[in-house]
Amino acid sequence: MPITITLPNVLAKLADGQRALEASGPTLGDAVADVSRQYPALKPRLTDDAGNPYPFVTYYLNDEDVRFAGGFSAPVTDGDEVTIVPAVAGG
Repeated sequence: MPITITLPNVLAKLADGQRALEASGPTLGDAVADVSRQYPALKPRLTDDAGNPYPFVTYYLNDEDVRFAGGFSAPVTDGDEVTIVPAVAGG
């Protein structure tokens, strides 16, 4: 069972309309890189040029904010769920 990465609607359109994607890798960063390879249009929205997470995009690993769990170095295993939440601005 792979890792599931859930995208918000605004990013799902860059992944052929899919909100739930399957990924693999030993760390969150590897899983995000795997999804970025599958859907190249997502890459600039998920990571900077060096492959690091943007400060305005929050990643939750099994409902825990990864900023407090090792960031992209956080280990992931089959069955884990990652939720991506971009910052929203408005007025």
